Amino acid sequence: MSLADQIYINNYKYMLKHGFWTEDENLRWSDGEKVKTLNCFGIVNRYNLQEEFPILTLKKTNFFMAVDEILWIWQKKSNRIKDLGNHTWDQLADNEGSIGKAYGYQLGIKHKYPEGEFDQVDKLLYDLKNNPYSRRMYANMYNFADLYESQIYPCAYSLTLSVTNGKVNAILNQRSQEMLYSNNWNVCQYGVLLMMFSYSCGYEPGEMLHVISSAIIYDRHLPILDAVIRSNEYEAPDVTVQKGIDFYEYKKKSFSIDNYRYNEIDVKAEQPIRMHP
Repeated sequence: MSLADQIYINNYKYMLKHGFWTEDENLRWSDGEKVKTLNCFGIVNRYNLQEEFPILTLKKTNFFMAVDEILWIWQKKSNRIKDLGNHTWDQLADNEGSIGKAYGYQLGIKHKYPEGEFDQVDKLLYDLKNNPYSRRMYANMYNFADLYESQIYPCAYSLTLSVTNGKVNAILNQRSQEMLYSNNWNVCQYGVLLMMFSYSCGYEPGEMLHVISSAIIYDRHLPILDAVIRSNEYEAPDVTVQKGIDFYEYKKKSFSIDNYRYNEIDVKAEQPIRMHP
């Protein structure tokens, strides 16, 4: 069993025991029925990338699509759908093919610091190289002033880095996360991002702490999740990231995943429809 599998199963059981059911008037299934949501406050998980890469084997996580999306946000700092190599964000695009002032757009805004003018990503890279024991290595995509011009309120909204004993550690904060599809997707993405920051600045990746304020499961997803956690479990695969290159030189081909065994389980499920913004 991979550590990611173990954590995922534990989270699911914890949510069933401690979560509470709510109805959101703005959410409907395609047949018009109200969506019931199992909501659990305060899920915190810790992953050590020195031990293994945190990808599920209970079901498949599309590793390279996850990589493509994290490069789009953190490296390209883009809000344009055409800059993304897949169609996962198409439904959120406006008439101009943009998600507005969200995610990558926020990371690309330049700010003034005592050391100079940087965007948030470049400031993290500067501090990792020049001031590695800083306790101010932080990036935040939740900008209240720009929410009205955003197609989505950021879910994974902040990242804090800390260097200890030659390793870069990270805390990912997430306001809300849907467990069937999004949970391991985001874990893999920020595991990859932690490796990119580490290797491009001469460090090893360390621990990643994932803090979810509101973890949720939709009622019609429960039978699928039940099947997922009863699936076979395999050892974690080998994920490697190219070392010795600049942060902005990373491409999808800079990453590889080997010996990835997972269950071929059908996890396709209907997604709720939001009736109003």
